[in-house]
Amino acid sequence: MSGPCREVITLQLGHYSNFVGTHWWNLQDASLSYDPEGPLGEIQSDVVFREGHTSGGDVTYTPRLIAMDVKGSLRTLRQEGRLYDAGKDMSAVTWEGSLMMHEESPPEKNSFLEDLDKLDKGEILAGADLSFSSRLQRSAGSASVDTVNSRLAQVQKGYGLEGNVKVWSDFLRIHLHPRTVSVIHQYNHDGEAHRLEAFGQGEALLQGSVLEDLEDKLHFFVEECDYLQGFQVLCDMADGFAGLGSKVTEMLQDSYGDRGILTWGLAPVSHPDSTPMKDIYHMLNCTLATTHLANHSSFFCPLTLRGGLGRRPSAPTAFTHLNYDASLWFHSSAVLALALDALTVPYRLRDNSVPMWQVADALAVSGRKVVAAYGAVPFPMMHGGSLPDALSACPDALPWKPLSACSEPGDGRCYSQWAMLKGFEGQRLTGNQAPGTEPPSPLHSLDHGEDVLTSYIRSFYPTAPLALQLVSSPSKLTPPFPQIFSQSVSPQGFLQDQHPQPGSPASVVSSVPVLTSLQSGPALGTWLSELHRGASAFDIRRVAPSFLSQGPEMGDYEEALEQLRLLARCYRDTSGGAKHSSSEEDDDD
Repeated sequence: MSGPCREVITLQLGHYSNFVGTHWWNLQDASLSYDPEGPLGEIQSDVVFREGHTSGGDVTYTPRLIAMDVKGSLRTLRQEGRLYDAGKDMSAVTWEGSLMMHEESPPEKNSFLEDLDKLDKGEILAGADLSFSSRLQRSAGSASVDTVNSRLAQVQKGYGLEGNVKVWSDFLRIHLHPRTVSVIHQYNHDGEAHRLEAFGQGEALLQGSVLEDLEDKLHFFVEECDYLQGFQVLCDMADGFAGLGSKVTEMLQDSYGDRGILTWGLAPVSHPDSTPMKDIYHMLNCTLATTHLANHSSFFCPLTLRGGLGRRPSAPTAFTHLNYDASLWFHSSAVLALALDALTVPYRLRDNSVPMWQVADALAVSGRKVVAAYGAVPFPMMHGGSLPDALSACPDALPWKPLSACSEPGDGRCYSQWAMLKGFEGQRLTGNQAPGTEPPSPLHSLDHGEDVLTSYIRSFYPTAPLALQLVSSPSKLTPPFPQIFSQSVSPQGFLQDQHPQPGSPASVVSSVPVLTSLQSGPALGTWLSELHRGASAFDIRRVAPSFLSQGPEMGDYEEALEQLRLLARCYRDTSGGAKHSSSEEDDDD
């Protein structure tokens, strides 16, 4: 049953988090509907969006979002946005002397951003289907829904932005509220000087004007909420934003401890300007981030396509039906955003929504506040097939892949799990064999989709507590989402028997089904122990003394490592059914 809208405030801390967040908000915008006569969607957009009005009375719909980044990270995006821009009044200038004007050429906009400007001006875009629901709501003003839909029905246009995306605002589809963006002017995005590289640098930032600005923005968004359920925090793990995120989540815990704080730690597969010393910094930042963000959150889930968070990771996560370039932040962040779209569904549903705190309580048991994510992107379901067909085609291994650099256990040990299937719209959830016909598998004999998915997952995890939800609406993809799908994927995101002929243009994928899982289990103990062992393998005062130059103190650093070691022990299987791994035993010495 539906109840009151339980609002969520999102915080994005760091450049890669803003990459993932931008894709995620673009996905939310693509699913918005303003038809008052139309059916209500399964996802309640008001949970993460807020309604407002311009000075001219136009309705606006903007994310309930605070996005923090460093100087130079916005390029063409104005910090205060353009949504409520009334123009600059120069009548107050009283200087009567001579003036010399210095005009700096603005950064060049890519074709996608140029089309956005045309859309805001009300121009018809020849050959473009941008589907900017929230943007068109504002630009349409009092226009009818039919007028808006006519603009959405134009021919689709693709954007090859892979070589033109330098920052996250280069592919941002929506308007932001003037209180959303916060720029940290002490550090630069480009160049070698004044980079936010170390955990201690980020910790030291949350004071003075940075703290006042964050508190002001938080109070603004919190005070307009009627039923605030909590905060979803996207935080960079590999740079100094890890330290800032530690202080921000600590502040949230102190001020809003009765609300949910779900923190997603983001790390790219690679950094374009990395060096051996920076690789050490990245590992140390991830190590401290895991300890501190877990301490201050309802749960903490790392999200990355890296093969590990150490200095020598294995190959990036590969997906059978994706052809993404792991070195491009634009690509890897798109994959993670698709997964995050499904992972965050439970507390965004219109009916049968599960509040943040309940999701966290189901997963973070007995001090185990770190969880791992897995995802099938896209979920391998044949067009015109059924859920039993899709799952029966994967009898020996689950179809999802690691999204937290944590390998899935092969022994069925798991303390708790939350699974979400999103996007089976138009497909059958059960078998439809004729009466008297023997079902092809036990899954085909079940009567409900929830029973089918439960039975399948329990065949791999027979004793683990399991919560799951199924949502029919898919993740809708609109420009400029990168077309990273193999030719085996149909425009609706399902698998197709016939691939396009060689040389024929690839079909544009406009939606995808996604299956995700959040897990807590012994595999995380091994993962945390490896993270601890990597940070403890060298003397930080000798190898990377500059890392501690702005904090933390050596004693605080050693205490954080000890907390990480103890956290890893929380994940040990004490049932006596399996021996501990050698790496876990070594960390007890």
